[in-house]
Amino acid sequence: MRRHRNVKIVATLGPASSDYKMIRALHEAGADVFRLNMSHGSHDEIRERHAIIRKVEEDVGNPIAILADLQGPKLRVGTFANDEGEELAEGQAFRLDLDEAPGDATRVQLPHKEIFDALEPGAHLLINDGKIKLRVKDCGRDFADCEVVVGGTISNRKGVNVPDVVLPLAALSDKDRKDLEFVCDLGVDWLALSFVQRPSDVEEARALSKGRAAILSKIEKPAAVKNFDDIIEASDGIMVARGDLGVELPVQNVPPIQKRLVRKCRTAAKPVIVATQMLESMIESPMPTRAEVSDVATAIYEGADAIMLSAESAAGDYPVEAVTTMDNVAFEVESDENYTAIIESSRTADRTSVADGIVAAAREIAETTDIKAICCYSESGTTGLLTARERPRVPIIVLSTRIETARRLCLSWGTNCVRTTTEVNRFKIAVVEAVRAALKTGIASKEDMVVVTAGVPFNTPGSTNILRVAPCEERLIYAAETE
Repeated sequence: MRRHRNVKIVATLGPASSDYKMIRALHEAGADVFRLNMSHGSHDEIRERHAIIRKVEEDVGNPIAILADLQGPKLRVGTFANDEGEELAEGQAFRLDLDEAPGDATRVQLPHKEIFDALEPGAHLLINDGKIKLRVKDCGRDFADCEVVVGGTISNRKGVNVPDVVLPLAALSDKDRKDLEFVCDLGVDWLALSFVQRPSDVEEARALSKGRAAILSKIEKPAAVKNFDDIIEASDGIMVARGDLGVELPVQNVPPIQKRLVRKCRTAAKPVIVATQMLESMIESPMPTRAEVSDVATAIYEGADAIMLSAESAAGDYPVEAVTTMDNVAFEVESDENYTAIIESSRTADRTSVADGIVAAAREIAETTDIKAICCYSESGTTGLLTARERPRVPIIVLSTRIETARRLCLSWGTNCVRTTTEVNRFKIAVVEAVRAALKTGIASKEDMVVVTAGVPFNTPGSTNILRVAPCEERLIYAAETE
């Protein structure tokens, strides 16, 4: 199933999208990657959705990526004697402590000793997605005396954000470790890691996954933004998770951060997803707002590999319409001549290897002659990622004998992923398989030409070192088959 756009669409599954008919409809409407949110749903439900996605993949005949999003540590206040909560007024004193007694208008439990260990006077705490803001006046190992900066109603188990300090918390909770092992055994392609603050968080998840899934770091904390260069080096991909990021940082800081992170991911040849509230109104409405459409378009103009739907497709009333809207916006944006100018002006890759030079040459040839596609063999996925980084004007066809590679690359910009079962031990066979894929997908016809890249010796990751312009002639395929 060929997409007539390059940016990929990630759709979250949930109660509104849990059966075969709906999941297939979402894929046919434009979803390239399905997200399983481990914050919701039992292991049995996750297993069932995974099986349905793989059945859809088998029936439609093209790879589909599955991303499991780990919950991460959840920081919450305790409970109140008044179930309706208490009203906090600006300027009043309010204490957070470890006392398990129900809270009142003067205090409440914060059952996270790690926060008290990290707090300093002057630090801020945000409660209930930032609706309440406290400033620490004095603190110790089991308490924090605060002043209410922004008041409001505080009630049972509301979430807490601590933007000003790096918390001594691992990104993986006990629940996350169990979920990680479960989904890796199940066979997901990507693991999204929440609460990342430092590269060691990523390294822990990689050690536990043992190569069974690629690691995608969610950037949702100021510490992650500060340590981004080290985090991206340790990660296989990035999600700009604008929800918590917009709570913990001034909202006006988020757009330039998004733009900067997307650029850095492209330079590193690692896929990046822009997520959170992209078409939020479509949870309840069949039409998005103009502001939401502009938000989606901005992420595409910036060169993001993928854009993501959360509650819109998981629990909304119009999941298929939300995917269709994203698909339509992407098609229109990528048809704009300004899009091409913006994308091409932002090529900043440092080319230091033979593979870098080969994929850059493939793009140059494709854009200066009448070439219909760039076809690349990629066992590990590296060549596919490098080709996607170039953002060529023609389609990218990635061929791999490894289904895991084909699925993971479904998240990358512009890739049309094809699993080939033919054993490739000569470049001529690679050319034939590339031509066959170009014809089968309808990207090229028998009068056209394609660029083919591969690495010799074959099946050696990172060995891309050869390029050929090949005609899509049937006699080429026939000659190879009759040898």
